[in-house]
Amino acid sequence: MASDQASPALDGSSADPRPGGGATSTPSRGIPGLACLGLSLAAFLTLSLLGPSLVQPALDGSGPPWSFHVNPPPEPVLALLVAGVLLAGLGLALCFRAAARGWSPRPGLLLGAGVGLAVLFSVTPPVGSSDHLNYAAYGHMAVSGLDPYTTTATDLGDDPYGRAVQEWRDTPSIYGPLVTGVQALAALAGGDSPRLTVLGLSLVNGLAFVLAGLILHLRTRDPRARVRAALLWTLNPLLLYHLVAGAHNDVLGITAAVAALALFTAGSGGVWRAFGTGAAVGMAVATKFPAGVVGGGPAWRLLTRRRFAELAALLAGAGLVVAVGYRLAGPHALDRVREAADSISLANPWRLLAGRGGGVLGLDLPRSFVAAGSLVLLVLLLWLLVRALPETDPVLTVSAGLVLAWLFAASYALPWYDGLGWALLAFLPWSRFDWCMLARTVALSLAYLPARDPRLAGLPDGLHWLVTGVRATVMPFVLASVLALLVWCCLRRPRPAPAL
Repeated sequence: MASDQASPALDGSSADPRPGGGATSTPSRGIPGLACLGLSLAAFLTLSLLGPSLVQPALDGSGPPWSFHVNPPPEPVLALLVAGVLLAGLGLALCFRAAARGWSPRPGLLLGAGVGLAVLFSVTPPVGSSDHLNYAAYGHMAVSGLDPYTTTATDLGDDPYGRAVQEWRDTPSIYGPLVTGVQALAALAGGDSPRLTVLGLSLVNGLAFVLAGLILHLRTRDPRARVRAALLWTLNPLLLYHLVAGAHNDVLGITAAVAALALFTAGSGGVWRAFGTGAAVGMAVATKFPAGVVGGGPAWRLLTRRRFAELAALLAGAGLVVAVGYRLAGPHALDRVREAADSISLANPWRLLAGRGGGVLGLDLPRSFVAAGSLVLLVLLLWLLVRALPETDPVLTVSAGLVLAWLFAASYALPWYDGLGWALLAFLPWSRFDWCMLARTVALSLAYLPARDPRLAGLPDGLHWLVTGVRATVMPFVLASVLALLVWCCLRRPRPAPAL
């Protein structure tokens, strides 16, 4: 491990990482952090149970997913959401600090709590955005013999799925064929009920989230690593809110990516292990293209070790899954991916220079500059991160470096995209990069309060500054500062690049 990395002994055998530190581990060290995490999760669960609100689009019908119908006004809902995000950030920060001082909780209890909460969030209506209504409509299109990559919700007319969609009504699917398959299965089970289809999608997402947590838990017998995996993934309120309560399908690609790295680093296996790793990477790509960057670590290891037969198996496994998936979906499924790659989200640092209205600074740089700049920044960040991330298996270092470089360099970012970064960090030891990720996800979460069209969500006119002011003007500066923090963390006493 690099000399500047704090490696807390979570089994209680060590303590304060500062020179001369020698505090003793006590169970009470983690109580403040866990209390904040519990309050945060209670806030998020309350938002799910309240029923239709500023953060929860209405679902027609009755039955599961279950909630009350309180019809709360926007202001207290917004306050509860802000409190949940801030308490999540504070709770994770306190837990990180307690772990650095020797706090040693039982990882099984943390894992069990996270699994139980994932189940609860899976059977309550999704919150935070209305994306799940689009997912249900795309699945319904596929089951009905329509092409979700060319059909829109508007084309469905008076169909109950078409009526349910609130945003992106004129936008075909931008998701990979694996996601479309899951959506189709959920719609097949849901029949004519968008509500039941949404439940099916939520259950699949919850199961994928739990599976990723179990993989991270079981890949090592080290209790320190298991506590870390539980805090960064399974019991992380920000991820439970965005990925499970929010029902975002990104969790499917993240789980495939986690499975790929766990399989590759599990031990010997030769060609078949490489093929299985490639197939898992292919599943990540067939969900959302960027998730496939995790394959860079295994590929780099095999290439530098000149294990060309295994490299060919890795590429064959990935290529087979991707080829079959996109052959079934049709090559036009890639069209929307290419279009989305040119977008600039409102809270993104690139928004300072370009995007709607010419950018915050009014420079109005062309999109081609942003695309080229993103690529250059990605390469620079990758070089810095591979040198500075905690010293561990080089496969994990390269994959984590690729994921973090993509997240921080891309021109389009939403809070739930960060799930992939948290999952990759869970493979690594404790480091200052955990704090960078925490700052970024909290900032993005506060930028999207909620991630819905303010007119459709019912945001009062007096609160539209949350979008025009906070999201579109303030947060690009904040996230640019977080990017600068990441670079500073990389430059601060970087270690030599790992021998691959």
